[in-house]
Amino acid sequence: MTKAEEFELALSELRFRTENERDVIANLSNASAVLKAHMDNVNWLGFYIVRNNELVLGPFQGLAAVTRIAVGKGVCGTAVEKNETQLVADVHAFPGHIACDLRSRSEIVIPVRAAGKTVAVLDIDSPELNRFDAEDEKYLTMATELLGSCCEW
Repeated sequence: MTKAEEFELALSELRFRTENERDVIANLSNASAVLKAHMDNVNWLGFYIVRNNELVLGPFQGLAAVTRIAVGKGVCGTAVEKNETQLVADVHAFPGHIACDLRSRSEIVIPVRAAGKTVAVLDIDSPELNRFDAEDEKYLTMATELLGSCCEW
């Protein structure tokens, strides 16, 4: 299966799982499991929810993680501060990187937006350098758009 086909399958399953569910925790929990199951070379995948100018750990798949991150700190906090996706080929070259899993080498963080504001981020780490590309960004953005619109934030 191509990467695009795998993502299309994941998005289809995500649409099905969120179709009649508005709860944020339920939907983010299923989204983390669905996306992790459809992505190769990923060692951590989850969400941080924006609360009171910081990010609080939400549903995830992987090792135990940092529970709170200030806006502007690390890759996740930078994504919220700049309100844009962060595609990091080598996390060790990112100033202030916060490691949840020491095996992580690359990372992508995509804002989840609802009603025009960032309400969470999707954070994905890989033990492989330069693991994520524009195709990952395209499909993962589609997933975050779905989550931003289907949940009661």
